[in-house]
Amino acid sequence: MNMKQPRQLANHCLRLRPDAGIEELAIDETFWPRLMAGQLGDFHNEYLVSLYEFSENWPSSEIHPLGDEVVILLEGAAVFQLELKEGMHAVELSQPGAYVFVPKGTWHTAKIQQHAKMLFITAGEDTQHRPHSDSP
Repeated sequence: MNMKQPRQLANHCLRLRPDAGIEELAIDETFWPRLMAGQLGDFHNEYLVSLYEFSENWPSSEIHPLGDEVVILLEGAAVFQLELKEGMHAVELSQPGAYVFVPKGTWHTAKIQQHAKMLFITAGEDTQHRPHSDSP
């Protein structure tokens, strides 16, 4: 990692390793397919730090069965829908710095209220996705 130049999370993700080390991962058109195919490792006991912007609702739900996730709102507004044992739970993020804690094993999705920029700290090992029933 080049320590002399500022880095941008828009172009990189950070892997937080169990040995307290950090690895920078460049984001390009092959990043997500390689990540999902396990070509970047299994992320066992590791977290992925990423920054994303959304203008539309997520087309699917996801679950992180082996670890928790924290999503921090930086700009905009979104409502996270968490499928908890007691039923669907909505968490509205409308102020910069607001965050949602997603417990491991919880299906979740986001409904975007206003173009949103969010910081994700994700235990990504064995992440799964499922399309919404109303998705094409």
